[in-house]
Amino acid sequence: MLALDYQYFETIDSTNNEIKRRAAQGAEEGLVVSAGMQSAGRGRSGHDWKSPVGESIATSLLLRPTLPVECLSSLTLVAALAVRRAIYGLYDIDTEIKWPNDIVRNGKKICGILTELSLEQQKAEYVVVGIGVNVHNRNFPEELLDKATSLDMESHQMGRGDLPPESCQELTRRIWEEFALLYEVFSMTGDLSVVMEEYNRFLANRNRQVRVMDPKEPWEGIARGIDESGALLVETKEDLRRVDAGEVSVRGIYGYV
Repeated sequence: MLALDYQYFETIDSTNNEIKRRAAQGAEEGLVVSAGMQSAGRGRSGHDWKSPVGESIATSLLLRPTLPVECLSSLTLVAALAVRRAIYGLYDIDTEIKWPNDIVRNGKKICGILTELSLEQQKAEYVVVGIGVNVHNRNFPEELLDKATSLDMESHQMGRGDLPPESCQELTRRIWEEFALLYEVFSMTGDLSVVMEEYNRFLANRNRQVRVMDPKEPWEGIARGIDESGALLVETKEDLRRVDAGEVSVRGIYGYV
């Protein structure tokens, strides 16, 4: 089982950046860095990810996997499933996974995941799994009002009050505990075969029309779920196509999901 070593900073540039610095210094697998505020957080495709003081989770984990490099993009999906399990287990708030790296509820984003890989001679030197979760947030920039939400806001929608003040800390630990369980199985199989059914059950895109934002040429189809490798299976009029996570994103035809 992955041994977790938690370290916390009030303010940091980015928890992913700190993990990279520690990895270069020889830190062991299982190091978790969390912060009350990030000044230079990033999301997938280089988008900024801001985390106001005490409102959200910013946390990253160091892994040193021995699996083939081609398996490692699935770690983003493993992390997403861990977050979904943790939120439901602690707060009984049901969420969905927007393939490959977001957690959503009612069509709005609660969590984003950024996995980064360092290669040395075509082998993984280390992997950083970064997770950001909106917990107590109430205010979002105007451009995100129809795309973002928080656990507190969703709790209110369910007729409940705010989550406890210590929620960021307890949810952080629960996420990585769930991840450690999933990672142990993933490390034995090298694929998502054991959790594929569970992942697909909570896949927000499943059986919905999606647009695949391929840099060469966007195309559309109906998402049917993931396969063992974590690729999204999208049915077109011609055939069933595999979409690898990488940097290709998927959007709903009529909105974010």
